[in-house]
Amino acid sequence: MATPVRLGFQNGSTAAWISQRAEALSARLRAVGELAFPPSAEKSLRSFTSGEVAEIVGVSDGYLRQLSLDGLGPAPDIGSSGRRSYTLTQINELRAYLASSRPKESLKFWPRRRPGDKLQVLTVANFKGGSAKTTTSLYLAQGLALQGFRVLAIDLDPQASLSSMFGYQPEFDIPENATLYGAIRYDELRVPMKDVVRPSYFSGISIVPGNLELMEFEHQTPRHMLNNRGAAEDLFFRRVAAAIGQVEADFDVVVIDCPPQLGFLTMGALNAATGMIVTVHPQMVDVASMSQFLLMTSDLLTVIEEAGGALEFDFMKFLITRHDPRDVPEQEIVGLLRDIFGADVLAATAWKSTAIANAGLTKQSLYELSRGSVGRSVYDRAMESVNAVNREVIEQIARVWGRVP
Repeated sequence: MATPVRLGFQNGSTAAWISQRAEALSARLRAVGELAFPPSAEKSLRSFTSGEVAEIVGVSDGYLRQLSLDGLGPAPDIGSSGRRSYTLTQINELRAYLASSRPKESLKFWPRRRPGDKLQVLTVANFKGGSAKTTTSLYLAQGLALQGFRVLAIDLDPQASLSSMFGYQPEFDIPENATLYGAIRYDELRVPMKDVVRPSYFSGISIVPGNLELMEFEHQTPRHMLNNRGAAEDLFFRRVAAAIGQVEADFDVVVIDCPPQLGFLTMGALNAATGMIVTVHPQMVDVASMSQFLLMTSDLLTVIEEAGGALEFDFMKFLITRHDPRDVPEQEIVGLLRDIFGADVLAATAWKSTAIANAGLTKQSLYELSRGSVGRSVYDRAMESVNAVNREVIEQIARVWGRVP
């Protein structure tokens, strides 16, 4: 009888084999990360040209020039060629100045929450991997911040891709108890939410990073449910909302990047949400998967409601992602979704773009790059798509706050 061949495992266990390769890959990723961002360096956001600022804020470039000449508002940096540029912090200072000097248009320039406006908690969800949840969360958070909103981004995915995009390497930069798990765990090591909120290089955005520690909540919750019959407010699906409530006064919008599964973390995020964005790639296999996602979500949310959970969605929208508008089969699927869901599908779609993909290779977004770095026409088309999606979401928020007729 032939001796069974153990492919790849000459000595030691399978676990040891996997561990060795994980450590090798981790070390190489760290080396690559340190090459791009040395340990002494921090990720930073570029300045914006006066033309870009004019477009972002909604005034003319000539008006900005006159403000600069008159010494009003923040003083831009003026290069050797005479070109003016602003940091994002200065853009927000400009917004504050315009809101105070043109009070009738204050909401246009400074759209933050007013007294009585409900904090908006937006979950980006789908249990199908590759549906662009993280990309959507990233561009939505950054787009909101560029429009003057105070944003909290929460990475609930143990893979922590969103954290990486904000310059935090989950394996090296996130210590124990520094993810959302630290603020929602069941034992005496739980910390206040403010302790896990970190600043980001993108002015206006704070982040609660993620890493593999988040899986502990998935493991501990069944044990807690089995061993404890605690008070209603201690139920697992209330914990995310309770943690967010501790820092509610500091933000206008919370964007939650959910993991690609309907686990306890996702259910907690859905219970905390005021709005839900379901991402879907216009391929039939992805649409079929989304059908299962919706059926399972409905069943789980029914259980949560029966247990006393309050699901108060102000809106739920489907977002077509990675869309090639020239692809006829994709267009047919988009038409199918619009026929079924009507206005629940965002009119704008997130286009498939080499510009977005190439920016992601260096853990950057298009907002961080200049037009010339990826080609002007490609950049402009991608930005048009991204901004159109963000405008629709911002309009939904404005409707909730009673600012749109």
